[in-house]
Amino acid sequence: MRVAIYTLGCKVNQYETQAMEQLLRARGHQIVDFGGEADVYVVNSCSVTAVSDQKSRQAIHRVRREHPVAVVALCGCYPQTHADDVRGLDVDLIAGTGDRAGFLDLLEQAAAEKRRIEAIDQSFDRRTFEVLPAGGQDRRTRAMLKVEDGCVNFCTYCIIPYARGPVRSLPLETAAEQAARLKRDGYREIVLTGIEISSWGRDLKTGQTLIDLMEAVCAAAPGVRIRLGSLEPRTVTEDFCRRAAALPDLCPQFHLSMQSGCDETLKRMNRKYDTARFAQSVALLNQYFEHPAVTTDLITGFPEETEEEFSQTLAFIRDCRFAQMHIFPYSIRPGTPAAKMAQIPKAIKEERAKRAAAAAAEMHREYLSACVGRTYPVLFEQPKNGRFSGHAPNYMEVLAAGEDLHNTVKPVRITETDGEVLYGEIEE
Repeated sequence: MRVAIYTLGCKVNQYETQAMEQLLRARGHQIVDFGGEADVYVVNSCSVTAVSDQKSRQAIHRVRREHPVAVVALCGCYPQTHADDVRGLDVDLIAGTGDRAGFLDLLEQAAAEKRRIEAIDQSFDRRTFEVLPAGGQDRRTRAMLKVEDGCVNFCTYCIIPYARGPVRSLPLETAAEQAARLKRDGYREIVLTGIEISSWGRDLKTGQTLIDLMEAVCAAAPGVRIRLGSLEPRTVTEDFCRRAAALPDLCPQFHLSMQSGCDETLKRMNRKYDTARFAQSVALLNQYFEHPAVTTDLITGFPEETEEEFSQTLAFIRDCRFAQMHIFPYSIRPGTPAAKMAQIPKAIKEERAKRAAAAAAEMHREYLSACVGRTYPVLFEQPKNGRFSGHAPNYMEVLAAGEDLHNTVKPVRITETDGEVLYGEIEE
């Protein structure tokens, strides 16, 4: 049968969609575009905000309207956390975030039997990591490798622990085997991803931590760039940096999850660090790596945030000199403790986001300017604006003249920047 999958949300969702597509192809099914004709349409949903839920509902309504006789399935975080809401939708199969291979069995069953099926487990009962095939489409230069699932941080704004359950880790040996296979398949870069990769190994009870996994993956796939997903600041210790800096294929881009630069706000968020610990992580990365790209997330207008607290955050992000930032006005997630706190008016949340974005843009330009004159090994991906586009190890986009550069790594001397991307010349 022809199957189309629409994916919302994070890299873990993207990874799991790619894995399901591989498994479907192995079963003899055809993967088609979601906007075209299919026998089965799957919405792999996100539920990080109420807006995410709305996007899932809209996708379901559109598919059902345009393809009334097709099988429609909904999986992911939205049905896992809001089963009662999704039962009112016109879908043939409802499943959550667990057992993706089992979900495909049910998908075939729903298509064959033309009956409604529901399969949502209790996420907190999960204790094992479901191993799925890594990789993706044939021409991908960069592969994601999911090494962890679940989270037990219970930040007051986040519903993901309820959607994903406790921490489960991909065994180190299996991760190394998958990395070696990705190298054999021709991938030039592997991104270690998960819901909260800083907690990798906690459930395995071996004493191994994320840095042990990184060393094993790098050893299994020498010459393949290894990039990390989002990190908690507590991960970045002296030992972590010393060992990480010894890995020649590790990309010096570190996304540290921050959310606020004010200690009082961090307490209300139930984050597990303060600004002093976060600043220590940034300092260690700058000490052990040459011109690393330290990036982060920021939520503006979190409940009860005062102007003084936001001013502290602005000053803190300027002190950290982030290479790039993702900035979001706080969005209420019903069912979380933060939803019951005193809310900030929308206009103030958005105005603070604009002020933070202006500071972030200035820091991004400064970081790019400091790249000029340096030479980076660039992994080229696709043509763009008459040049070829790729990414340096610090994940800054680089444009250079050339043809047929897809999936090649070339040394590029950076000659200029427009404040958004880098431009350079290939050094042969």
